[in-house]
Amino acid sequence: MRRRSKADGSVARARIAERRARADYTGGVYGSLLAASVVVGAGAHGPVPRGELMLLLVSTGVVFWIAHVHAQLFGARLAQPRLDRATVLHVCRDEWPIVKAAVPPTAAVAVSPLLGLDLRGTVWLALSVSVAGQMGWSAAAARHAGASWRLVAVSATINLLIGLLIIVFKIAVKD
Repeated sequence: MRRRSKADGSVARARIAERRARADYTGGVYGSLLAASVVVGAGAHGPVPRGELMLLLVSTGVVFWIAHVHAQLFGARLAQPRLDRATVLHVCRDEWPIVKAAVPPTAAVAVSPLLGLDLRGTVWLALSVSVAGQMGWSAAAARHAGASWRLVAVSATINLLIGLLIIVFKIAVKD
């Protein structure tokens, strides 16, 4: 059995720091917006059972993740002569926030019975959590990029307005 040396630990820390330095939060913002859209679309034709809404949120996130991975690998990277396993895994990891963004609204749907919410209330909770997630991802992206707190607030506010636009569409379609 090989013992870990201090050098191994510093290499691991350097890899983590490098991964954080190139972190891209676009997928999280996009995934949260996608989740909000799924909630609105699912609720537009009447109440949706919780299990179906949860499945829809997660499966839509996974399908869009696959689509984004495909687009990155075969669209943006066609100039590369050969795709290797490391590149594929790198792209899969970079696009994963699209799926991660579906988790909080899915969890909100799962806990909604514990909060005494009916299906209509569940949809509104999931939609609110999605919009909050969208704001959180955008604020994290701005902060990670070294933006001032003012610019972080502007970014979060813009994403709030985008989320509110989705809510207006929900109300216009059917409450």
